[in-house]
Amino acid sequence: MTHSYQVGDYAETYRTFRQATPDTYNWAYEVFDEWGRDPRKTAMVWVGQDGASREVTFREMGRRSKRIANALTGLGARQGGRVFTMLPRVVEWWEIMLGCMRARLVPVPGTTLLTAKDVAYRINVSEASIAITDPDNVDKIESVRGECPSLEKVIVVGGKGPWLEYESLLSAASAELPHPGNPASDPLVLYFTSGTTGHPKMSLNTHASYPIGHVATGKFWLDNRPSDLHWTLADTGWAQAAWTCFFAPWNMGAAVFIWDHRDRFDAAGTLRMFEQYPITTFFAPPTAYRMMVIEDLGRFQPMALRHTVGAGEAVNPEVIDEWRGHTGLHIWEGYGQTETTLLAATFPGMEYRPGSMGVTAPGFHVAVVDDDGNELPDGGEGELAVRTEPEWPVGLFPGYWRNPEANARSFRNGWYYTGDLGSRDEDGYFWFVGRADDVIISASYRIGPFEVESALVEHDAVAEAAVIGKPDPMRSEIVKAFVALAPGHRPSAALAAALQEHVKRVTAPYKYPREIEFVDDLPKTISGKIRRNVLRRMEESGDSARSWPDVSDG
Repeated sequence: MTHSYQVGDYAETYRTFRQATPDTYNWAYEVFDEWGRDPRKTAMVWVGQDGASREVTFREMGRRSKRIANALTGLGARQGGRVFTMLPRVVEWWEIMLGCMRARLVPVPGTTLLTAKDVAYRINVSEASIAITDPDNVDKIESVRGECPSLEKVIVVGGKGPWLEYESLLSAASAELPHPGNPASDPLVLYFTSGTTGHPKMSLNTHASYPIGHVATGKFWLDNRPSDLHWTLADTGWAQAAWTCFFAPWNMGAAVFIWDHRDRFDAAGTLRMFEQYPITTFFAPPTAYRMMVIEDLGRFQPMALRHTVGAGEAVNPEVIDEWRGHTGLHIWEGYGQTETTLLAATFPGMEYRPGSMGVTAPGFHVAVVDDDGNELPDGGEGELAVRTEPEWPVGLFPGYWRNPEANARSFRNGWYYTGDLGSRDEDGYFWFVGRADDVIISASYRIGPFEVESALVEHDAVAEAAVIGKPDPMRSEIVKAFVALAPGHRPSAALAAALQEHVKRVTAPYKYPREIEFVDDLPKTISGKIRRNVLRRMEESGDSARSWPDVSDG
């Protein structure tokens, strides 16, 4: 096996690796279209819900993405305008992302798990003028359309109705569109990311820094080559989709594999895909690996799999050992955020240290720092941070869009503070300790407690609510809610179930509390703020009262 795409001598690669952004840049033309010079080169192998597959070339997707770019501008979209997208894993999502890039529009991806309330918030905060979705989700948009003054057009992919039809727009649009010569600093994409307080923030990434930053992701961590077929398990609404089934593999000329499976994660079905298609490299969140290793791997015979990676949370060492024992493949871990490209990883060929997120990725200076920006000695616990001086690193976002308060918290003392706590050993390996805030990471989803608490207190039976993450062997953490009831209501399993279903309806289903504990009151500071740290200590010590477990069907 060639090692030409691997880190090799890490110290030397880290020392010599350099990336720069030009003054003008558009990745769709500079990189994607270059792979399309070969009219036969495959960009995607797509498997539909019915099991039928199709191959899409770089050339075909490039031409269709130019058509949608022209169609969107023909509808009145203007440079910098936001396009809200909420689609399952259909080929059109990738076309739309490329088309927005070409037209200098800014896509705002959202998961199909969003509720109508979530959709309205995202459209309004981003001031999106166009929304693109499918027949299964268009009612969510239509139900809040009157509440979204910026929204002018709704486009539906794959369906008929009183909306603009995607294919009709494409067929009427030109497939010719020259390079726009846009500044490299143009806004590229807006992703929403959950925080401790308030609603999700908008993370802005730019035209050159984000895709160029993912060269290291694709080359050194995914180990992708032009002959590869890479598969990432990610919803199109999450930044991981842009990470490892868009920029990183396509930077390297690899094809991406997409299975448009819309039900709950199917471990057995996922394993079958490896036996039916020549997938060579694979990314999955740790929860998926945990579910796959409890399947019968003794008969698992992948057709071409050679390299596997995981991120989003730590992968249990026993899961890594079980996976390696049956496949012969290690799960190489990585670390990064919606706001960044790959920050740290254990790269192929390096020593693996169980529980570590690895070493700093080439192109970044990552350290453990205190509140004053001082780097802590090896072994000390502090906040993981990225050096922003004297040069802003390629791959780091320029800031949260229209959120000076969040930027003031995150950018201080010449560092970008990630919000993650960790330590570093004497050999440069980083170790995750926890979040500096109260964000819950469950099955690799980031869940802000405020969002769940706000949903709970909307219910008539709830006077107050507080939410924490509770350790869980399968999901890393689950959402646990402490609920003080309003007068006239009594704790019961039926009420717990009703509150769980209520949260699912009000906010995205993956955020609902899988465990509810009814309490008389909640611990607070003298100023009235809920002390979630006290609740976490109660949970850890076993001092909690009776909890109602998950009786929901979700």
